[in-house]
Amino acid sequence: MAGKLWQGRFREGTSKLVESFTASIRFDKRLYRYDIEGSMAHCKMLSHQGLLSSEEEDVLIQGLGEILREIEHGTFVFEDSQEDVHMAIEQLLIEKVGEVGGKLHAGRSRNDQVAVDIRLFLRDEIQGTDEDVKNLQSSLVAQAKANLGVVMPGFTHLQHAQPVLYSHHLMAYYEMLRRDRQRLSDCLGRVDVSPLGSAALAGTSLPIDSRLTADLLNFPALSRNSIDAVSDRDFIIEFISAAALIMMHLSRMCEELILWCSAEFNYIELSEGFCTGSSIMPQKKNPDVPELIRGKSGRVYGHLLSLLAMMKGLPLAYNRDLQEDKEPLFDTVDTVRQSLRILARLWENVTLNKERLEKMALSGFSLATDIAEYLVTKGMGFRQAHRAVGKMVRFCLEEGKELEEMTLQEFKGFASVIAEDVYTILDLKKSVDSRNSVGGTSLQQVREAITLAEEELSS
Repeated sequence: MAGKLWQGRFREGTSKLVESFTASIRFDKRLYRYDIEGSMAHCKMLSHQGLLSSEEEDVLIQGLGEILREIEHGTFVFEDSQEDVHMAIEQLLIEKVGEVGGKLHAGRSRNDQVAVDIRLFLRDEIQGTDEDVKNLQSSLVAQAKANLGVVMPGFTHLQHAQPVLYSHHLMAYYEMLRRDRQRLSDCLGRVDVSPLGSAALAGTSLPIDSRLTADLLNFPALSRNSIDAVSDRDFIIEFISAAALIMMHLSRMCEELILWCSAEFNYIELSEGFCTGSSIMPQKKNPDVPELIRGKSGRVYGHLLSLLAMMKGLPLAYNRDLQEDKEPLFDTVDTVRQSLRILARLWENVTLNKERLEKMALSGFSLATDIAEYLVTKGMGFRQAHRAVGKMVRFCLEEGKELEEMTLQEFKGFASVIAEDVYTILDLKKSVDSRNSVGGTSLQQVREAITLAEEELSS
């Protein structure tokens, strides 16, 4: 490659140590398609404004197209000695088409060029991430629908609390992911802004048409301040923040998968295709996929903190520190999308131990609240009812029996209003189905939630 395109002011060449330290080509080459897309739009705008002839436009567009094809076919390979993706492509363009290639950079800077590249990249990745989240939601809904009616223990404090439908539990994750999609959509609005025309920081004196460039790149909005446009990385931080929340939700889901497939819980079995074995213990079937996703959540949190720390002390406008935005962004995108995709497949291959779930749903005095609410219907105040049922539970613990094994006389010893009909509520499925408040775990409410989810996913 020839010398640096910016070397006119310098007498000395750049130190090899500095070249290696400052080069970003090894990771920002990932932006090549967006860099070329942005350059083509800029070229067309320059031609429209009379800053390039139509012949020069044709030559430049053809040259950029050739570069794109060479990169994608592997006939052009980026080298570590090249400074960054922008300079590498421009230098190659000049070598291909001659001095006219040097006209392309009129009216722009690498500062607004890299900003538009990242926005184009992130726009695509947000849309792709949204689709990945949607696919995971679809897997959860399918699993919930296939097992509608299966009862499991509901937990608070990781202690048995009240019985719930397994489908209701899964639909809780659907709601988390629905909020994640809302955040991605909201973030996309702030990503979808064109910074081109801001140049280095002050705009340009050349008669460009920023609106035309934005239209060519399908940006609905233009940046309103050139200084902010080239120094803003809020949109990246916002995306990684949304991604961190996605990973937090996935990590919680994976923690439950890990617990549920243990011998102690034995609620589910994971497909062997999503597990690994031990190098020393031949009996092991390890839930490595959910464990890794649980671990990778911390990786994304680290990327969020690294960008916040990088940005907090930067004066306006552009500073080279901003080069450090790309590796955390790229790794976040890859980590989140891979995690979403593999979890969607994993849920399609979960086998439920229904008998175990329903057996455990009855354990731990899970119907105690049903009795307290039964007493309320008999006219007893809730606190009085709560205290009475608490004493019943203590009695059962001491006697080694369950609530449904108590005699009517034993019940009446704690609350005289209790009648024979108390036994009608000591039924697992009736208990679940009685919780018919909006968003509750009754079969009606969960069926409606699944139907609504299917409508949302198909829209």
